[in-house]
Amino acid sequence: MKSNYLLILFLLLTSFGFAQGVEVGGVVKEAISGLPIPGVNVQVKNATANTATDMDGRFNLKNVATGSVVVFSYIGYKSYEYKVSSTNSTLSIGLQEDSKLLNEVVVIGYGSQKKKEVTGAVSTVDSKTLEVLKPVRIEQALQGTVSGVNVTSQSGSPGAALDIRIRGIATNGDAKPLTIIDGYIGELGLLNPNDVETITVLKDAQAAIYGSAAANGVILITTKTGKKNSKGKIAYNTYTGFQESSRILPTLNATEYALILNESYANSGNAIPFPNVSTLGKGTNWQNETLSTGVPILSHDLTFSGGSDKITYSVSGSHLDQEGIVGKAKSGFLRNTARLSLAADVTDRLKLKTNAIYTYFNRRTLPENGNASVLLNAVNAPSNIKPYDANGNFSVFPGGTLGNEMINPLAQIANTYNDFNFKQLSGNFGLDYKVTSAFVLSSTIGFKTANSEGKSFSPILDYGPGKVFNNTRSSVSQNAVNDNNYSFDLYATYTKTISQNHKVVALVGNTIFKEYGNGLFATGFDIPLNSWENADIALANGAPAEGTLTVGSYVYDERRLSYFGRLQYDYKGKYLLSGMIRRDGSTKFGPGNKFGYFPSVTAGWIISDEGFFGESKTVNFLKLRGSYGIVGNDAIPPNGFISQLTGEATYVFNGALINGRATGQIPNRNLKWEEAKKFDLGLDMNLFNNKLILVADYFIDTRADLLIPNIPVSGISGGQAPGASNPTINAGTVRNEGIEFSANFSNKFSDDFNMSLGYNVTVLRNNVIAMGAPFIPGGSFGIGQQPPSRMEVGHSIGYFYGLKTNGIFQNQQEVNDAPSQAELGVAAFPGDIRYVDVNGDGKINFDDRTDIGDPIPTATMGFNLQFNYKAVDFSMYTFASLGNNMVRNYESVAPDANRLNYVLGRWTGEGTSTTNPRVTTAATANKLFSDYFVEDASYVRIQNIQIGYSVNPNVIEKVGMSKVRLYAGVNNLYTFTKYKGFDPGASNGAPIGGGIDYGFYPIPRTYMLGLNINF
Repeated sequence: MKSNYLLILFLLLTSFGFAQGVEVGGVVKEAISGLPIPGVNVQVKNATANTATDMDGRFNLKNVATGSVVVFSYIGYKSYEYKVSSTNSTLSIGLQEDSKLLNEVVVIGYGSQKKKEVTGAVSTVDSKTLEVLKPVRIEQALQGTVSGVNVTSQSGSPGAALDIRIRGIATNGDAKPLTIIDGYIGELGLLNPNDVETITVLKDAQAAIYGSAAANGVILITTKTGKKNSKGKIAYNTYTGFQESSRILPTLNATEYALILNESYANSGNAIPFPNVSTLGKGTNWQNETLSTGVPILSHDLTFSGGSDKITYSVSGSHLDQEGIVGKAKSGFLRNTARLSLAADVTDRLKLKTNAIYTYFNRRTLPENGNASVLLNAVNAPSNIKPYDANGNFSVFPGGTLGNEMINPLAQIANTYNDFNFKQLSGNFGLDYKVTSAFVLSSTIGFKTANSEGKSFSPILDYGPGKVFNNTRSSVSQNAVNDNNYSFDLYATYTKTISQNHKVVALVGNTIFKEYGNGLFATGFDIPLNSWENADIALANGAPAEGTLTVGSYVYDERRLSYFGRLQYDYKGKYLLSGMIRRDGSTKFGPGNKFGYFPSVTAGWIISDEGFFGESKTVNFLKLRGSYGIVGNDAIPPNGFISQLTGEATYVFNGALINGRATGQIPNRNLKWEEAKKFDLGLDMNLFNNKLILVADYFIDTRADLLIPNIPVSGISGGQAPGASNPTINAGTVRNEGIEFSANFSNKFSDDFNMSLGYNVTVLRNNVIAMGAPFIPGGSFGIGQQPPSRMEVGHSIGYFYGLKTNGIFQNQQEVNDAPSQAELGVAAFPGDIRYVDVNGDGKINFDDRTDIGDPIPTATMGFNLQFNYKAVDFSMYTFASLGNNMVRNYESVAPDANRLNYVLGRWTGEGTSTTNPRVTTAATANKLFSDYFVEDASYVRIQNIQIGYSVNPNVIEKVGMSKVRLYAGVNNLYTFTKYKGFDPGASNGAPIGGGIDYGFYPIPRTYMLGLNINF
């Protein structure tokens, strides 16, 4: 009996022991870097017990039965299973990244999908890429990382705008994509890049859900948020750097300049200006005087984030201070941002989320991209002139043969005064209410309020006799602008799985958007003491000249009303279908044309899930997808369908002339929506155990009923009157057709070494199919010449239109045998450019102008490399643009201006040159716009190289840190190109005239040292 009692006691104790279980705890880290991973889901398999790792990657589970399996899972990483034993000690779990990422959630607009289920052309850039690239502006991170996206700079000056083009330029109007930040319409350039979690680009009909503003594609920004069940985390990032010009144009030194000038004067039969050149030496390199080195840039960024099981938060602030390589502080940029992200589960059914971003920046600029630009003066200034005279004052440039517009660039910098301040608060507030497990109501209010103030001061100046920039009276111009918008989205989402095989997601909603604001401008004269310190209209003492209007203002109010619906269906997870329709209304169109209906459909077939595909060891995933849709566009100035009193007129009242108003733009009551018809056929493929991911797309984007402004009409209508203009008309069709391809390879070769490679290419053909006018001109070249760019049927938009050349006349007999060029204004001589008689009429005139170049690249591509070896990481990002041309328009036509050193290979006699004409001060046709000034602007650029070192986590954990990384990098390291100018990738952004180089401010090369710390 006693033995039975002992047996019962043993069984009870054993049962109690099993009931109590064991305690399982430890830390979860990245297998490669060893960094802790917060927010990892830790779940006992087939049980309810679960937890999540904190900000240090630590977790703890109690009373886990021996023999149970604990599953560790986190988005972007392969799940890991651990079998619990009775002798568990503190665990160290290493999660490996999941190269497939097929279950990664992709934002697609008013919702999200698993990457596997996406049927549209969608590309994503994550925060890891942003951390490597360290872009000053977020747009820079898209260049070379996303196929089908091309980013060009309008200027390399700090704070300058960047132009994004998704799958080419399809319109002559506003071609920028729509930007959605956390669900509301925003601006990329005002974001702190360190606040961004992901950038998603919608390139095809998938963008149609956003309606009228999405014709040029959509960029979706998701900012960083806190993670649930994680303790507070502090992240501090900083870098400092030094900037310099990546290029100096090879101009003539003083001796070369004098010799060339002597020759040009002698060829014209004039006395040479430099009888003795032996004492000139190299003289002044004006670019070295104007372009500074060691120019500082500094960035700080601090983020606090965390969360409980109900609330997540993220609060951040940043500071960026960048001086310019031209003029330093005179072209400086300062930006401060503050951001708040908060989400809360108010109840099990109701969720709240809010985001708010405050941005302040201050920017100063110098004259650029034209005859008045600082760099144009620096490139063309004679090298025999010293920067300062004997008294230490800025040297005065002579007029006449040097040109009355050319002045000392250093004096120009010193005498340029302006300041621009901008403040904006934007964000949204949203609620999600789960009516049932399948039915969710969502509403979001987005808002923006922005205020800016600008001031520019023109002092009394004397740059020398006859200079056009001389100013006999000081003045100050000030402006204040207020811009606002708000949006309200209300939509419902219904998700249902029927009979396990049929999944339906239905979305229906409504959007209201209003944009409104005002601006006020004024100019005052005669500033006290002729100083910037006193430059304020309140202190201005003088009256304007009689008949001059020195004040102006505007008010605007634009609205859109939209209804939309989307139905997504998949069968067995392998047959995917999505249909969308949107009804958009805009105040930019008159009665009868305000509303448009824009449908789209996308479909996909996951071939690798078919039974006949089998278990391929080579192809792990294969999906075919296609889309077609129509998206509207209303990106034109308001009130084009009515006539307004915005013109200028002079009336006679009581025998006196009175300045007044007149009809402005001619109205067009038939104005209607521009339509973007988007077709896409794509293929997604994963190979070799998901180490190689391939994506290919063929697309056609046809833009019909183009909204073309200023179409010429009868002169009787008064379109040429002061302040008036011709109407905006639906009168054109443009088509972009192309292929995109990307390949990304990632592999872990050992515990210490892993590497990833990325390559993408986009091949594009642009063609104008129809026009409501013979052509539309654009751009400018030289002085007094006709516009060099055109939009015309049968050509790419903005192609270059000029004379075609055929070498250099070598002797008088060749001149006599060739068609006469006299109708160009002057007869040709040996050494002059020989033009082609394109129309075959036996003479050369302006009727022989033809297509001589294309500013749109044939192909763009990016190549990216990253690897980690133990604690060291390395990355390199490159970008290439091939097949585009650029017009060289930064050279002065003044006889005494300096030249680039290619002039040393000029024609000096028969057989000496077949490419560069003679130098002369006499009148010739050599300065007329021709393909002599059109260059191949293809280039390959090393955009970023960075090397970093991460301190061992086991060392820094002792002082409460989870990450310490030091890095060094170079942005814009080198550009390989044959183009002679500063930047072959620059553009002023205009669809017609955008490829003309007026003397672009170069993008700086930046050397950086940085530090990342996480607590």
